[in-house]
Amino acid sequence: MSLTVLALLMIALLTVGYFLYGSFIARQYRLDDSRVTPAVEKSDGVDFVPTRPFYLMAQHFSAIAAAGPIVGPIAACMVFGWLPCLLWIGIGVVFIGAVHDFSALVASVRHRAHSIAEIARENLGPRAYYALAGFIWLALVYVIVAFTSVTADTFVGKSEEIAGVGSLGGGSFNKGGAVAAASTTYLTLALVMGVVQRFLKPPIWLLTVVFVPLTLGAVWMGTRLDEVMVFGPRVWYVAILAYCQIGSMLPMWMLQQPRGYLGGFVLYLAIGIGVLGILFGGFEIKQPAIQEMPPSEMMKITQHMFPFLFVTIACGACSGFHGLICGGTTSKQISKESHCKPVAFGAMLLEGFVAVIALGTVMIVAQDGIKGRGPSQLYGDGLASFLTVLVPESMRPGVFMFAATFGAMAFSTFVFDTLDVSVRLGRYLLQELTGLKSRWAGFMAALVTVGAPLLILFTAEKGSYLRYWTLFGTSNQLLAGLTLLGVSVWLKRNGKRCWYTVIPMVFVMGITVTALVMQILGAIRTGSGGGEGAWVAWMNAGVGMALIALAGVFVVEAGRAMRRPVVVV
Repeated sequence: MSLTVLALLMIALLTVGYFLYGSFIARQYRLDDSRVTPAVEKSDGVDFVPTRPFYLMAQHFSAIAAAGPIVGPIAACMVFGWLPCLLWIGIGVVFIGAVHDFSALVASVRHRAHSIAEIARENLGPRAYYALAGFIWLALVYVIVAFTSVTADTFVGKSEEIAGVGSLGGGSFNKGGAVAAASTTYLTLALVMGVVQRFLKPPIWLLTVVFVPLTLGAVWMGTRLDEVMVFGPRVWYVAILAYCQIGSMLPMWMLQQPRGYLGGFVLYLAIGIGVLGILFGGFEIKQPAIQEMPPSEMMKITQHMFPFLFVTIACGACSGFHGLICGGTTSKQISKESHCKPVAFGAMLLEGFVAVIALGTVMIVAQDGIKGRGPSQLYGDGLASFLTVLVPESMRPGVFMFAATFGAMAFSTFVFDTLDVSVRLGRYLLQELTGLKSRWAGFMAALVTVGAPLLILFTAEKGSYLRYWTLFGTSNQLLAGLTLLGVSVWLKRNGKRCWYTVIPMVFVMGITVTALVMQILGAIRTGSGGGEGAWVAWMNAGVGMALIALAGVFVVEAGRAMRRPVVVV
């Protein structure tokens, strides 16, 4: 079967999934535009901002579609083969991931735009709230540690994931400096766009026509300023987390909304390039459908297809982090309930297609061609191959260089975008937990949220973020299961059907708990051996046990809540 046929089948599946299953789920929630949403009721111009669905869709899509749907499918294909990856993306994104995102957003909108932890307090009780709040905060710390480290490594040009891009143009091109300059210019453009929109109020089409091309210009400018922002990794740790601290306190209109809108168009462009290349490039599949596994005694635990295929694919099929976005920022911008379906269900299906394109970029590379190349380089080079095959041969060297650079820089920029959203969510969570709502309390909550990752990054061994990644992915998926469990309790206690959230919840939780237990045991063995990495292994083991304990408390409280009398509203 050709890559083109596979892509057409996936497009058909996602389209049918949106119009049939998405509409079915929407009917279960009885979306009603006559209800006043929290964004309208509490509109303050800072956190609660009613937003048009097209604008919000781009922002939400940019926030959820960071590194996960690119790195996960590529890494999984290299270990397990493309066939199981494609099957899980197609089935998982429609019946689990999109349902999870849609349900989390509707639940938050119906609960005054509260987080999933606060929703748990109302429906499961205070113990469930504290357990889930602790779980979410630990998961966010791991998101921030991993993404800050990979972003800083990219900015200093030492990330293996963009290795080789500079050599495409020859000379002394500094890849890290170019990425840093492009990212900084991109964020500056977002701030300018936010101010212009707020005070001059031009039509959205005019903002799009002006600022989207400028965003692409930022990528080109980065290649011209590649020696300007060259610093060591620790400088970037501090700079990135300082930016996150400030960004998490800025009004939504000033940074997050315009940045997400612009970032969404970069993602749309990447999707467009991928569609053109996959459908019309005539590429043949060179990767095996199923990878041969080494003998069991030689296998690392993460090479077991069950459960690590699902955990590795991560955001390409289902992500608990998306529920935090839905309940933390997006629900505060929904102006009508009917917008929940395209924003949440639609964006998740679109992210699934991003995962398919990422999978395609590695499927066209022979086994010998993937050695020594990380997911971002494979993704960037794959997009470049998709584009250059469609242009005249004389133009291909220059087009390939720009396209490969664009892919690698876009990857790093989207990782960067996720960071301040995570810190903002951590701020919301700690403020909910303490009940302190002042700006000073918000600043301190954000400071605590960035302080823990900074401490870890300054004390961990070089490159140790790689040891956090699998646990981050597992906790992310387990959070999705807990979110679905919380939504199921809410539906059950209100006399509603909930099988469409219960079935995926049981599946996801079974997979992730198994993966978490296997990682804890592996971390204990590594830590007991001493040597380099022992400290990180013991920390991972401790955090893993804490996550299992917190999840266990939440499950017990959910079971008790299910047995309480139904409250029909």
